[in-house]
Amino acid sequence: MANRDKNKKILLELVKQLDNNCCADCGAPEPDWASYKLGVFVCLNCSGTHRNLPSISRVKSIRLDFWDDELVQFMKSNGNRAAKAFYEKDVPIFYYRPRQEDCEVLREQWIRAKYERQEFTGENKHHQKSYSSGVFEGMLWKKGKDNGQFLRRKFVLSERDFTLKYYKEDESKGPKSVISVKDLNATFQPEKIGHVNGLQITYLQDDHTRNLFVYHEHGQEIVNWFNAIRAIRLVYLKTAFPTANDSQLIPWITRKYLKEGYMEKTGPLQREPFKKRWFVLDPLDRKLLYFKTPLDAVELGVVFIGTENHGYSVQECVPKGTRGNKWKCGVVVETPDRQFVFMCEQDREQKEWVQAIRQVIEKPMLPQDYTTEANIRRRR
Repeated sequence: MANRDKNKKILLELVKQLDNNCCADCGAPEPDWASYKLGVFVCLNCSGTHRNLPSISRVKSIRLDFWDDELVQFMKSNGNRAAKAFYEKDVPIFYYRPRQEDCEVLREQWIRAKYERQEFTGENKHHQKSYSSGVFEGMLWKKGKDNGQFLRRKFVLSERDFTLKYYKEDESKGPKSVISVKDLNATFQPEKIGHVNGLQITYLQDDHTRNLFVYHEHGQEIVNWFNAIRAIRLVYLKTAFPTANDSQLIPWITRKYLKEGYMEKTGPLQREPFKKRWFVLDPLDRKLLYFKTPLDAVELGVVFIGTENHGYSVQECVPKGTRGNKWKCGVVVETPDRQFVFMCEQDREQKEWVQAIRQVIEKPMLPQDYTTEANIRRRR
């Protein structure tokens, strides 16, 4: 007969071991759950997806559930390291491995790709062809620029000419837009877009940032789109920067924004009325972008964030003599050209913005950053 306390103690010792002390799927620390069919330790969030795969995985709490001796022995004989060696043997270098803070569709499809479809064991490479063949096309629901409705559009991503194109109903009239992958970025934004599979695609056109908001009904399809973009972006970056190694290029394939949210903004003279704007901080491009709403297609403006040595700084403040601001928690960004004053609704938001902008200021500038800075200054 199994000894409940003894087995619990064994499991708690196992989960402290290197590799087992983080979730096998998202890397979250101190996982409390385990799949006794796969032999992996997982966090609470990832255990929910495992629970939806009963033919592949069965989960128990390592603290609360009863464990038979043979199940504990199975966990001892396997563990996260052994599972990774088998299920992640052949993950493409561009394929995004989700982390704890990522949205549900990314984590779910990563788990399904690993265990259900076994895409990365080396024996089922046909699953990878859809997003790694150099051409990816299909229908996506795209938000219209004017009416805000989502309409079905055909998208074609091509490695041959490094473009993303999309078409309206009549493809014979040619693409509605041809977008270079040179500055293309994709990030999941389910809350902003209002769909669990919402993807935001960002690119530059005439030195201005433009957004496309799309989704697909099926999680696997939208994640395949995301990884197809990452695959072609990596090929482009290797072409553009032939001396760079993979570890240098991977962070630039796609990137998340450091912070997003509303702040109030005044004009250059600081006597103009404050207006509410949606701000996005892109840490790699060192840009603080602002839009009228979160779902705007085109930026209203951009602030380059350089280093302290080049005349940039950020601090909290309580501005005086300003008009129209409803919020009172100020953020001042100094640049070589002018001072920007923003207002946050709460102290917490103020501190988060200051910390995020300071994080960018403290990063050394790369050669391409000087070009970005010059282009932004020339636009003014």
